[in-house]
Amino acid sequence: MEAEALKFFVACVTAAGFGIAIAAFGCGIGQGIGLKSAVEGVARNPESSGKVTVTMLIGLAMIESLCIYALVVSLILIYATPMAGIVEGLLK
Repeated sequence: MEAEALKFFVACVTAAGFGIAIAAFGCGIGQGIGLKSAVEGVARNPESSGKVTVTMLIGLAMIESLCIYALVVSLILIYATPMAGIVEGLLK
């Protein structure tokens, strides 16, 4: 039972690590593309910089929230496992 709990915990930690890495990579790419487009839009039409900036900031916040959701799911995978008590006892 203890070996299975430890294997399950290792699998959860690995999945959480890969999940947050992929989410951070995807959010970084998305934010970079959004920022590039906003800068191009302001370069073409400098008078619209206020509207473009506000829209860009809202969009970046939405993209960043996706990464935060992935972090929350990763933390749930690590800390809310059904065998957390057994794993905690093994690690002490």
